[in-house]
Amino acid sequence: MQFAKNLSVILSGVAAVRSTAAAESKDPYSHLNARPGSSKPVWSGHSCPLPLLLILFLILSTLSTPAFAQDKPIALKGGKLLTVTHGAIENGVIVMQGGKITAVGAATSVNIPSNAQVIDTTGMTIYPGLIDSETQLGLTEISAEQTTNDLVELSDEIMPHMHTAEAFHAESVLIPVARMNGITNAVVAPDGKDTLPGQDSFIQLAGANATEMLLIRDNAMPLNFTGDQRRNKGGFDKQKFPATRMGLAAQLRQAFIDAEDYKTKWAEYDRKKADGAQNQNNNKDKKSEPTAPKHDLKSEALIPYLEGKKTIVLAAESPSDLQTAVSLANEFKLKFVLNHISHSQPVLDYVASLKVPVIVGPIYEAPKEDERYDAVYSLPAQLYKRGVKIVFASYSAHNVRNLPDQAGFATAFGLPYEEALKAITINAAEIWGVADQLGSLDVGKTANVVVANGDPLDVKTDVKQVFIQGRAIPMIDRQTQLRDEYSK
Repeated sequence: MQFAKNLSVILSGVAAVRSTAAAESKDPYSHLNARPGSSKPVWSGHSCPLPLLLILFLILSTLSTPAFAQDKPIALKGGKLLTVTHGAIENGVIVMQGGKITAVGAATSVNIPSNAQVIDTTGMTIYPGLIDSETQLGLTEISAEQTTNDLVELSDEIMPHMHTAEAFHAESVLIPVARMNGITNAVVAPDGKDTLPGQDSFIQLAGANATEMLLIRDNAMPLNFTGDQRRNKGGFDKQKFPATRMGLAAQLRQAFIDAEDYKTKWAEYDRKKADGAQNQNNNKDKKSEPTAPKHDLKSEALIPYLEGKKTIVLAAESPSDLQTAVSLANEFKLKFVLNHISHSQPVLDYVASLKVPVIVGPIYEAPKEDERYDAVYSLPAQLYKRGVKIVFASYSAHNVRNLPDQAGFATAFGLPYEEALKAITINAAEIWGVADQLGSLDVGKTANVVVANGDPLDVKTDVKQVFIQGRAIPMIDRQTQLRDEYSK
């Protein structure tokens, strides 16, 4: 196909080097020392030809460019564009330049730059990169191996001063796996075993290092009230506070009261310090410098949330937990979105009355004994019918790639197709404050674009190419390497 032929030019041999290396070695990093077309590694105790060293150096330098940005204009021509915000465009053209979308429209109306690399995408579907609204990407590698897990700090239940950005592992092999199915951005959140486990980060799934991939540090914070946070495991003799939901609520309330008091003390200190400086300027009696309050990282971390500057992600499963958690959030005037309400069907009208977005998923969760078989599957549609803005999340590191399948599954239980697509694109971008950059194919937005051979919500669809900031990402991951290795 012409699309595949053109695409290979953009990748400039990088994918070819990697796929050949993967077929010749079980080592996932063997592309760094394998010679294309040879069964021997480049470095095997013998000198390496200088031209080959120079080629490899140039390739690696390109991959580790400090600014992850597009090199030259790229035009995708002839495909079906799912713009999300202004419908579908048959036989469309999208132009990407400087990491941004510079033109979108029908092929007959878009002027393609003369120096652009034009890719024929006839028969393909093109849509914006997908956004997963809660993952654990970069915080875990092998679930059963604790040395690879940085999911949550269990030494205390109140840990708002923990930052996922400081544990994010940009080299995780799970990131390319997610990317292969069109996910380009995600929220990274700590595990839910603490009531306040730390602060989320918003990432893009490509970059030379963690700094480039972390787009927003501390963009939100989970507040978990599902009952799983109780320290009542392992028998009565091992219980400790908080062992009940009463304890969870009391502990949370005290944390926010302490933060409010901390904020007041610092405001008073700043006032006294300013008054002292003013008196000195007016040649009045100089008073001793006020003593600054002792820094408290926990309270400092909570202040932006108490001020409504950042979003709390409020997690509660049952109706009673949901109402308790919402009451607590309202007590401190917290701005929040809802999460994990899969089993709150009896109070969906109450949920709608809150007029806040809801993160749904994973949609594959089994219903409770007293629920209908489709209680979880139909939840997105039920929320949409009540006017609630929804987004989808995988709540995983290993199954992020299934995000579009969740949205597609929800359409079988009443969620309109357009709303399902919005829930993994523009809705998510709006909730996380990046709608001016992501979530749709609009001029001026970041060129995170997916090219696939079919409907993005169809499990049979195969993603052919992902562009992040206008750059074609090698479509290779640990799974494709293993496939190539063992299918020889």
